[in-house]
Amino acid sequence: MSFCADPVGTVCFLDPLGARVPAMPQHGGDIIAEVLARHGVSHLFTLCGGHISPILTGCDARGIRVVDVRDEGNAVFAADAVARMTGVCGVAAVTAGPGVTNTVTAIKNAMMAQTPLILFGGATATLLKGRGSLQDIDQMAVMKPITKWATTVKTVPGLAPTVERALAVASEGVPGPVFIEVPVDLLYPESVVRMWYEKEAGFGKAKGIGAKALELYIRGHLYRQFRAPNLPELSLPVKLPQLRGDGLIDKAAEALRTAKKPVIVVGSQTLVGVKDPGRLARAIGTLGAPVFLAGMSRGLLGRTHELQLRHNRGAALKEADCVIVCGFPFDFRLGYGRGINRNATLIAANLSSHELKKNRRPDIAVEMHAGEFLVALAERVTNASGAWSDWTATLRQKEKARDTEIAGKAAASGELIDPIHFFTRVDEAMADDAVLVVDGGDFVATASYIVRPRAPLSWLDPGVFGTLGVGGGFALGASLVRPGREVWLVWGDGSSAYTLAEFDTYVRHGVAPIALIGNDASWMQIARDQIEVLGTSLGTDLRRSDYHKVAEGYGGVGLVLTDPARVDQTLAEAKAIAKGGRPVCINVHLRKTDFRKGSMSM
Repeated sequence: MSFCADPVGTVCFLDPLGARVPAMPQHGGDIIAEVLARHGVSHLFTLCGGHISPILTGCDARGIRVVDVRDEGNAVFAADAVARMTGVCGVAAVTAGPGVTNTVTAIKNAMMAQTPLILFGGATATLLKGRGSLQDIDQMAVMKPITKWATTVKTVPGLAPTVERALAVASEGVPGPVFIEVPVDLLYPESVVRMWYEKEAGFGKAKGIGAKALELYIRGHLYRQFRAPNLPELSLPVKLPQLRGDGLIDKAAEALRTAKKPVIVVGSQTLVGVKDPGRLARAIGTLGAPVFLAGMSRGLLGRTHELQLRHNRGAALKEADCVIVCGFPFDFRLGYGRGINRNATLIAANLSSHELKKNRRPDIAVEMHAGEFLVALAERVTNASGAWSDWTATLRQKEKARDTEIAGKAAASGELIDPIHFFTRVDEAMADDAVLVVDGGDFVATASYIVRPRAPLSWLDPGVFGTLGVGGGFALGASLVRPGREVWLVWGDGSSAYTLAEFDTYVRHGVAPIALIGNDASWMQIARDQIEVLGTSLGTDLRRSDYHKVAEGYGGVGLVLTDPARVDQTLAEAKAIAKGGRPVCINVHLRKTDFRKGSMSM
């Protein structure tokens, strides 16, 4: 072998065929990157900062794509999207202080959405902690309450085992985000860190016993920091055993077999960590009961499927005699459990023992991965005889009636753009492999009634936290892990302003989502009910701003749509632009509508 040197200064070897073989890591960033690469991490999302630069260079040297964004929160949202769509832990790195605090909402959103991801947060040097160093705050106090595990690494030998454990913790049991605080003097090369300390302490210059004692203390600290053996951390979470309730699955199977009117509800958690959603889709088909898909599970059965229902879920749950709820808590979306027939046999599968029995106790509660539960259930139950065909036909008839009612409200002509008609055309225009990212209130909720996800893992919404501002980061992550596929970003005009600056990131990193901004000059989901109840639009009024020009300013393409006759033409133009590799934003000027009157959730 011969020697070579990477651009970042990492020593490596050339094997007999000329391939680069890295030698031992040269700094803490290399150590972190090697662990991530070994676990299949493909992207690191970040906003640069001196505290974390070695993590970036270490990842880049090992083939992990470093994607820098315009706001730290969007780095986490992008990592969240990657984790959801690939089943591999998402990773982000941000600088100390405000860099970390800027991620709080995104981290909490990931916690509630049960997304496995790791956030590396820079921190001041170990010897300067709590002494007024730049951007030095108690980050652990901020992050511990909103993560599955938060920890500080104190020595270089502790970096690799901490990252290894974090990857496991983020994914096992109920998935969630992990925060790792990494002091800056653990990341840079030992020679650089020694130089920093020697310069600050005035090694060789200061006189007196105090100065000598300080020099001796710092040398001892540096030895422990770089050379001391790694000791197990007492705060490491205990690894939970894999749970599987086979006896309870048998009971659930018996209850389903004897049901006359079963309904299955599938939530986002059912898809967490699933790398073969086709297996899960086949299991649902085998069971043969009508099914409602929610959150990330939307699209699991494709655009159309005889068992899939989208409307009248509340009425179906009131009439059903057996309800199976998978990976979905009994929260406001299910009437806190009261929206389900009290006389029905209620079966629930969830990774979380808390969510499993929150607000209402199921008759059969199975603490395990909801997707695996459905697969196991399908091994025991098949509706080959079509025992529930009449029940399914009744629900489908109601489904068709609701679709007809919604279609009847669409108005293809008139002033500005009718949102129902617009999304009807979007549903026809989208490619069969399209991915949908939704970020908003009224405009997004209208889309959910009409636009049908095409495939599993092709619908990204914030989840139960209802966070606005996920769109820019989600669309970035989706575009990177689904190259060549259409990514449609549905934004309300209010929510778009949170992350419209990420058009700059799209351009710099060569991705091309199609953004649709529903511009009604209002936070309409709030305004509609607030005006009726309180008689004022106070705090909800916006302008019909030129959002498309903002996208243009960041290097994208902007289109404005005000004429209903040009909907199809504009959508086709946007698709062509995106296919050519440029991100595009359509500013859709909406007419007022009362389609969703009285639908505000709290």
